[in-house]
Amino acid sequence: TFYYFIRLCLEKILLQCILQSRTLSGADAINALRPFYFAVHPDFFGQHPKEREVNENSLKRLNGYLENLQKPGFRSFKPTQLTFYVREREPNSSNVQESFSASGFRAVSFTLHTRDLLSTVLDILNSCSLSTEHIQNLNVNSQPQEEAKSTVNRPIKWDKTYYSFTGIKDPEEELEQAQRVETTLISWLDYNEASAIKKLKKSLPLRKELERLKFELSHQLQLSDIRWQRSWGIAHRCSQLHSLSRLVQQRPEVLKNVKGHTVVFTDRSGMSAAGHVMLGTMDVHDHWTKIFERLPNYYKLQKRLLFLEDRISQLLGGIQLIYIEELQPLLTLEEYYETLNSFYNKLCDSRLPFHPHSLKGLQMILESDRYAPSLHELGHFTIPTLCDPATLQWFIFAKAQEARQNLKRKEEMMIMEKELIDTSTEKFSLDRLYKEPSVSSAQMIDCCKRLLEESLPYLQGMHLCISHFYSVLQDGDLCIPWNWK
Repeated sequence: TFYYFIRLCLEKILLQCILQSRTLSGADAINALRPFYFAVHPDFFGQHPKEREVNENSLKRLNGYLENLQKPGFRSFKPTQLTFYVREREPNSSNVQESFSASGFRAVSFTLHTRDLLSTVLDILNSCSLSTEHIQNLNVNSQPQEEAKSTVNRPIKWDKTYYSFTGIKDPEEELEQAQRVETTLISWLDYNEASAIKKLKKSLPLRKELERLKFELSHQLQLSDIRWQRSWGIAHRCSQLHSLSRLVQQRPEVLKNVKGHTVVFTDRSGMSAAGHVMLGTMDVHDHWTKIFERLPNYYKLQKRLLFLEDRISQLLGGIQLIYIEELQPLLTLEEYYETLNSFYNKLCDSRLPFHPHSLKGLQMILESDRYAPSLHELGHFTIPTLCDPATLQWFIFAKAQEARQNLKRKEEMMIMEKELIDTSTEKFSLDRLYKEPSVSSAQMIDCCKRLLEESLPYLQGMHLCISHFYSVLQDGDLCIPWNWK
């Protein structure tokens, strides 16, 4: 047993020596993390907007952490908690403690507190149950000779048994305990206030420019609104509006068709299922021009789509078919029409015996990536396009009363949420208080109620976003989790 114990200690020391004698460059780190990026990249979550947004924000914070690791002389590290939705390849082989989704991905949360790239990369891959074998094949350089010399005089690192036998405090264990202490709102604001104020002041001229451009273009084109699908920075948004403004100057005649509509900057061009004009941020002016020229044809298709929605509603007892941008994948008008048409033909073939107007006042959305109907907490039914008609009929009848109660509660919660946002904005003298789409009304209400019990002078003049984690955005917005401590 003694020799076995000695061997374990030697193996542990040898492993530490190997890790300490190897460093990773920024390029090596990116190569090593390729399996991770492939598993969590937001582009693969197009059908899941909530999970996509969580991954986008977590990647921003992870990239900031990795950048800090590469800064010479940077020593001020704070444990960073991250949550990612990881695409699942073999669900049966994963850790049972991780939460799984029927959509083929799992949620993974972990905290980074390492101070070098190699350890950080290994932590990320291990936390997501991804292989680390490929790291051995990377061209990892040894430490510079001067750095190696400096490690000769480092403090002796004793085995854990030494501390338990002598009663001396283990400095490593004390550090781990300190890192495990949960972040509180007050401590986080105190630590990040200066950084947020600096970024916010820097962004103010761009914010004014954004508002000016948005107002001028909305007035000039007589638009209902200008929006963005994703949380791009202020500079990026200004660039997109400048691009649209140049097109207006060059081809004013093609933009007359957009009058009265909402323009949304997103990943692809066309018209959305909600009837908004989508401008892909990676597309050139010629592509945008073709979309504007094609708008009259889109309007004709939109009328056919509305007629189809009305026919489906009649077949289902007057239930209203709706499309919720925040909860559903971003579909083009053509994609949504095909989905509706397929569902309508299925209903016609089944001839379900719904009494006319028996379900009036209720709402439903269609989704193509589900197999069982469900009732959302906001009161609408989520119906799979492949749902068996008999199952659909039974489920709607069984849940109709609960759906009406949820819809009534939704109206009450929306009123309460707005009142609490207004009260919180006024009390803390915030410039803006808003939430991410993935935060529900119930979560926002709970968050605001608890905020109003606090005294938070840090927030005066700030932009506060209620999210699922702590972060300072590039333009100075403060993000805090709705369930902050």
